[in-house]
Amino acid sequence: MDDDSIRPDLEGRPFFFCGIGGSGMLPLAQIARGTGHAVSGSDRSRDQGRTPGKFIWLSENGFELFPQDGSGIISPRQILIASAAVEDTVPEVAKAQALGCERMSRAQLLSALFNQAGLSFAIGGTSGKSTVTGMTAWILHQAGLDPTVMNGAVMKNFADADNPFASARVGNPGAFVSEVDESDGSIALYRPTVAVLLNVSLDHKSIEELEVLFGDYLARAERAVVNFDDDRARGLASRAKHLVSFGIEARDADFTVADGSIEYRTFAVTAEIVDNSGGDTAVLTLPMPGTHNLSNALAAIAAAGAAGVPVKQAVDALSRFKGLARRFDVVGTTRSDITVIDDFGHNPEKCAATLRTLKSGPGRVIAFFQPHGYGPLRQMGDELAETFARELEPDDIIIMCDPVYFGGTVDRSQGSERIIKLIRDAGGTAEHIASREDCGKRISELAKAGDRIVIMGARDDTLSEFARSVLAGVQ
Repeated sequence: MDDDSIRPDLEGRPFFFCGIGGSGMLPLAQIARGTGHAVSGSDRSRDQGRTPGKFIWLSENGFELFPQDGSGIISPRQILIASAAVEDTVPEVAKAQALGCERMSRAQLLSALFNQAGLSFAIGGTSGKSTVTGMTAWILHQAGLDPTVMNGAVMKNFADADNPFASARVGNPGAFVSEVDESDGSIALYRPTVAVLLNVSLDHKSIEELEVLFGDYLARAERAVVNFDDDRARGLASRAKHLVSFGIEARDADFTVADGSIEYRTFAVTAEIVDNSGGDTAVLTLPMPGTHNLSNALAAIAAAGAAGVPVKQAVDALSRFKGLARRFDVVGTTRSDITVIDDFGHNPEKCAATLRTLKSGPGRVIAFFQPHGYGPLRQMGDELAETFARELEPDDIIIMCDPVYFGGTVDRSQGSERIIKLIRDAGGTAEHIASREDCGKRISELAKAGDRIVIMGARDDTLSEFARSVLAGVQ
């Protein structure tokens, strides 16, 4: 189903979101309601009593919530928004089929809204999408473009007491910024004005599949912003109609950094940004650490530049960028100088970036990792093990619990134990402890002055609560 065929039928239609509290569904539900649609939904997490604060906020802000028993599906005019992974036996799906309700995936609805915008920014790539989406949105907001934003993480610059779940921002529907997902192939639905490609590396699909998806994505856009530091991304740049490039190492890129200007600090990085196409320069002080975040900033500056925002204006906005929840998010530091960090790292590239940032400073690293599913662990387990063994030193420790499992028929024959063995075989220090609660106790036993403890994983909102409990346990 392409975007042109689904858009005309949306006007005035009510939406029912199955899994409304999910990191992908919640921001889309906010945007749908902000554009005038009645929005209701259900969520298994709500029924199980997990993250109750989120669902209280939804109820108090105009979203009608139902148990996941089908009772919220009452009219054939409703459109059911549900992941393709949601089975026909789920009560909402069965009820919607019985009533003849139309069903759309998250990506179909998002792309339909996105493709209607006159100025649209799609942020694609294996790693860094959420951060660059937040950075680009903040630059455009500060430039007065008032963008609507769809993100997979809470953007701290847009969060406040009225909306603590600001993974979306409802602004001008004619200017739209969204991260786009390659893992399910839905990136093919988007027709962006500006398409950003950050990197191409193993995650949910093979490299060959990714190169086809990302190459076609660049070809559809009016302008493509490509990371020239990433060989695979650079290799796809020829598909672009109009190319804007960026890179830290690639000094031939349109947007780069001046020789010798990079200064790394514990939780920040400074560099002189150079616009080779226009000749402008400006010194960026980014309140986020690591080379990967400097690269993310370059991507956002280049994306905004493709829409006419000058480098100096973009750099000024990023100096006040507060970051995203669960993206190297410092939970706190104890009196004995133990720091706990909450991070979304879940694939080899994301984990490597986080660990390299941690290892650029002093102190031992205790890394906790919760795999976000049995399927992803089978797909990228060998590469994850290689990453942990390579990036951590023998004095550092990786602790891994069992993968996230909320029910279903997934094959659970291969779990975390196999990854721990691979890390140990490569010379790393690693422990498998099945329960997350017991992992927290073990971290408390191990922690000593000067340690940096990082909590990594995806698709589980309770990881932030776990990070806070770990901080309390090491006080």
